[in-house]
Amino acid sequence: MPGKGDPNWRKAAVCYQRARVHRFLGRTDRAIELCHAATALADYNKAHALLAQMELPGPDYFSLLARIHAYLRPGTYVEIGVSRGESLRLAHAGTDCIGIDPAPRPKTPPGPRQRIFAEKSDDFFASRDVVAELGGRRIELAFIDGMHRFEFALRDFMNIERHCEPSAIVLIHDCYPLDAATATRERHTSFWSGDIWRLILALKKYRPDLKVHTIGTAPTGLGVITNLDPSSRVLSDALDRIIAEYLATDYSILEGRKSELLGLYPNHWPAIRALIDASQPG
Repeated sequence: MPGKGDPNWRKAAVCYQRARVHRFLGRTDRAIELCHAATALADYNKAHALLAQMELPGPDYFSLLARIHAYLRPGTYVEIGVSRGESLRLAHAGTDCIGIDPAPRPKTPPGPRQRIFAEKSDDFFASRDVVAELGGRRIELAFIDGMHRFEFALRDFMNIERHCEPSAIVLIHDCYPLDAATATRERHTSFWSGDIWRLILALKKYRPDLKVHTIGTAPTGLGVITNLDPSSRVLSDALDRIIAEYLATDYSILEGRKSELLGLYPNHWPAIRALIDASQPG
């Protein structure tokens, strides 16, 4: 991968530094233009990170996850994509948690009410009784942050919804890509969100009964799905057709309409709290 010795990398670095200055001076539009210029020249991760902060201002997704856990204090929580365990540790001490990851690398041992299954999520849902694993209770909060590919996230959502309370909330990471280069199925850039954006489009078309929003939180948005229907088989009955349709959908469909098509929602806690409250019974 080209580095500091590459002329385009050096040009990208200049664009990035200029973007920082313009941002400091309050010229956000110009700073965003310069970040895009930098990323067009080279795989310049700092420019993508700065772009995320400007396009998706406010608390990052990790801070938002912590606040949602603290506000809801769900009885049960399922997380797909444990990685080093940072997000799993955000769960309240009284929450029964299941983490699913084929190769988890938690920095600290799981808490007394947390279990990590070192399995692929498809295998986990195919071989285990999720409700039984949660002590006879259904899922109240879930977070999908596994493979950065549409069809995996779609199957994860289907499997989770089937075992959810109707009032549950499903959170999905990486729903709001910054640009086409970082929204591909194969990773070519340091900053990468994959094609999870396709899942939001598919849910909005095939499941209009769901309430689908994408909170504009850095670095790549947080999907919030409510009004769940555990009995629905719409997605499973048309799974192959849906996957084929959206794998053939090009990123260009988002150009000029990204916020509209992906249901961009303000990263402002009172608004997010109202969205959560609307999903809860009573």
